[in-house]
Amino acid sequence: MRKSLIWRISLLLVLTVLVSLAGCSSTAPEEDGERVSINLSLAHFFPATHPAETELVQGWAAAVEEATDGQVKITSYPQGTLLAAEAIYDGVVSEIADIGVSCFSYTRGRFPLLEAFELPVIVYNNSRVASKVAWEGIQELNPEEVQDTKLMMVLATGPGDLFSKTPVRTLEDLQGMEIRATGLSAKTLEVLGATPVAMSQAEAYESLQRGVVQGNLSPLEVLQGWKHAEVTDYLTLTPFLYNTLFFMTMNHDTWNSIPPHLQEAIEEVNEKFFEEVAMGLWDVQNESALEYAVEEEGLEVITLSDEETARWKEKAEPVLDDFLKEMEEKGLSGSEALEIVKRLADQYNEVYK
Repeated sequence: MRKSLIWRISLLLVLTVLVSLAGCSSTAPEEDGERVSINLSLAHFFPATHPAETELVQGWAAAVEEATDGQVKITSYPQGTLLAAEAIYDGVVSEIADIGVSCFSYTRGRFPLLEAFELPVIVYNNSRVASKVAWEGIQELNPEEVQDTKLMMVLATGPGDLFSKTPVRTLEDLQGMEIRATGLSAKTLEVLGATPVAMSQAEAYESLQRGVVQGNLSPLEVLQGWKHAEVTDYLTLTPFLYNTLFFMTMNHDTWNSIPPHLQEAIEEVNEKFFEEVAMGLWDVQNESALEYAVEEEGLEVITLSDEETARWKEKAEPVLDDFLKEMEEKGLSGSEALEIVKRLADQYNEVYK
């Protein structure tokens, strides 16, 4: 009898402690109007000094904290300190990080329909156009491949160019050249005759410095933000070859644990911040980086002739055909996605010239 009584008392104490701990959860939902304290982690791969951290991540985090009256606070983990670039999306899905910022193209094949927004030949005037097309297009498509997280926003680099250690003035100069590239950019370069080498921007500087690769196909901001102008000598303008999409996304369980009135506040921040900061972020960087690369590092800028541009575009056209074929094989509507991309690109190229 005595042992039974002791056992019951012990069990009661354990249950009391567990109930008490559950009541202290920082992300437990509350009724509208009641204060909560929610601390979220955000993983990305950019350096701590990069505008993607100082303006995009920190700016958005500050806006969220202000809009939620300090109830939602976000801690950033830059430069892959929490998750490597290619692991960020799945790391958010598995709740290693609450929020993640990275490129869809770093895990090629994981987001098949979204490759429509990175196809070559389609021209975007700038990152504002590319970002607007991507975000509106993805919301219109609402593809299954991004349903496992809560997308906060999608933004894009806009046109990218080829910077290299030796000059590239014609398709012949490109043949066999090993160039850092990811996603559809890699496939496009292969079709053009180059040898693409997949790696993140964080790895590219050392690879260029050591001669592992001879060039990089990227937005111009990389010349300054990642210091690639220090290890390249030539810049060939190829705006019809490149566009890369970045995501900012949140774990679904994390999102659902946030009270509805705070979710609404965050959604308002997302909309405002995308329009005022995110969608044009790469334009500012690209302009600054071009000036820096030419005036301070002495890069030579090469502009392809109209005839040479037409040769490159014609050579890259099969990438679009392959995309449509691959989507059909997967049972996905690639033609719808491509139609949306072309329609929105035409629309917003007229708005943001």
